[in-house]
This record gives sequence, C-alpha cells and structure tokens, in this order.
Amino acid sequence: MKQQWIDRRHGPKTPSDTDMYHELPTGPDRLDVSNRTLGWVDGLGTVLERVLGPARAHRLGHEDFGTDASGSDAEADVLAAIRERAGELHETLVHDHGVFAVEFVGSTGGGKTRLIEELLDRAPADEEIGAIVGDVAGEDDAKRLREYGIQVENINTGKECHLDPDGVGSAITDFDLQMLDTLYVENVGNMVCPADFPLGASLRVLVVSTTEGDDVVGKHPLLVQSVDAAVINKVDLAAAVGTDLERLRDDIERAAPDLPVFETNAMDGVGIDALRSFLESHRGTGHEHDHAHSHAADGHGHDYLDHPNH
Repeated sequence: MKQQWIDRRHGPKTPSDTDMYHELPTGPDRLDVSNRTLGWVDGLGTVLERVLGPARAHRLGHEDFGTDASGSDAEADVLAAIRERAGELHETLVHDHGVFAVEFVGSTGGGKTRLIEELLDRAPADEEIGAIVGDVAGEDDAKRLREYGIQVENINTGKECHLDPDGVGSAITDFDLQMLDTLYVENVGNMVCPADFPLGASLRVLVVSTTEGDDVVGKHPLLVQSVDAAVINKVDLAAAVGTDLERLRDDIERAAPDLPVFETNAMDGVGIDALRSFLESHRGTGHEHDHAHSHAADGHGHDYLDHPNH
C-alpha cells in the first residue's frame, strides 16, 4: 500500500509511479543513493590530495605556512578548474533552461532550511520548484523540504565540508530542467569551505544567526565576500543571547560594502517578504549579479571566476 503524505503547498496526495521521488528512500535503495552521491566527493578528494597534498585538501584558497610557489600554482589551477565547472553549470541552469537557482550558505543551525520553507510557503502554486540539499550525513533537511511536495535531491558529502559543482551537476540530471522554474541549493553547514566552491547559482545568499554570536561575520569575511546578499536570522533572540546586532551589521558592511542585508525571524515569518522581493527582483535577468558591486579591495571581490553567472 502506498504511503499518503501531506504536500504542504497543495494538500494531501498519494504518490504515483512517476512521483516516487517524494517517498523517502529506505533500505538498499537509500544506500545506493548515498553511494552515488559520495562517489563524486571521493573523486574530488583524490584529485585534491594528489595535486595539493593531503593536508591541504580542505584548505583551498587559504594560505598555509610553508606553501611554496609550485603549491600555490597547483592550488590556483584547481580553483580555476572548479570555477570553470561552476560557470558551465550556470550556463546549463540559467541560460539553457531558464532556471532561477539560489544557493544558501552558512553555519549549521543558522536557519537555512527554515528560510527555504518560508519561501516555499509564499511561492505561487504553479511555480515548479526543486531543491538540492547538502549535508555531511543524513537527510533531515531534505525530508523537511519534501513535505512541501517538491523534488529534493539529497547529497551526503561524508568528510567534505561543502558542496561542489560536479556534485550539483550530477544531482540536476535527476530534474526535468525544462519544467523547473526555481532551484534552491542548501549547502553544507560551514562558514569556511563553501567560499572557494561556487556552484553556478544565479544568486548566493549567506545566512548567519544571532545565536552564533556577534563575531561570526568578523571571523569569516571570505564567505561574506562571496555572496550576493546576507540574512541575519533569529533577530528576536539577539537580546537573550547577548548578541550585538549593530556589530553584525557593521562587520558585514566592512567585509562587503553595500551588500544587501535582511534581518529575519524565520520561525515567525518576519522579514521573509523583503528577502523574497529581493530574490524575485533578480529572477530572469540572466546576469543577476552586479559585477560593479565589488566587495573588497584585497582580491576577494566578485568577478566572473569567483561567481560565474554568465
């Protein structure tokens, strides 16, 4: 007997044979999915270890003590290849199929999944939406988003602390891109690793929360400089946890001048409409990112390679 589940956008539904992605995989099928998604990560890790050395596989773009010129050149080559692949992914999604792709980055527990849920609640019923969710292990966030009746592909990255354009490229082959209007990509919860791995999205949004402390932005400027907008979530808890909202705002402005910032209480839906309006204002432009918007003078500002959206 097929499981009946509640589509939170459209009401009760019993999945058809062509709708089986809404049923959560169990047993051997689940293991097959995990093995498939982990395969590209293992391949990338092998390449990085061979080119950069095992100790540097998770430190792309960040200087180490003792790095020689050849190591720097090799690192630059790997990063260039990753950005090129992200550019190809952007072409496929945005220009070839007209998909509006939004990536969310930030720490675990910052509220990325909840923000996506709030955006799904506000989406028109006829908008075809999909999601790709990255987590080190498990599919908790993917399960939550499936409750909204959308197709969700879950990627478990194992030891890796970020999604990668090859992994996302593999996942999108399971979507009918001709029918898809919007794709939400929730990256692995991390404030460091995703900075060096663009995923070809139309827009990249950083989510930080007051529960992470008011120094979270100042400690992670590179990720702030890699995004198109920032969300300060859980503003309702700022006083309770002793977080200075003004410091968070100032640190964002210092790291990325003029970056759009939205303050939300996602649990109560506060501030979501302003964020949604910002996202919708960039839908369908093709070149969503303003390349004149330079976040920093230290070489970490956006350009085609850093944020490929052509």
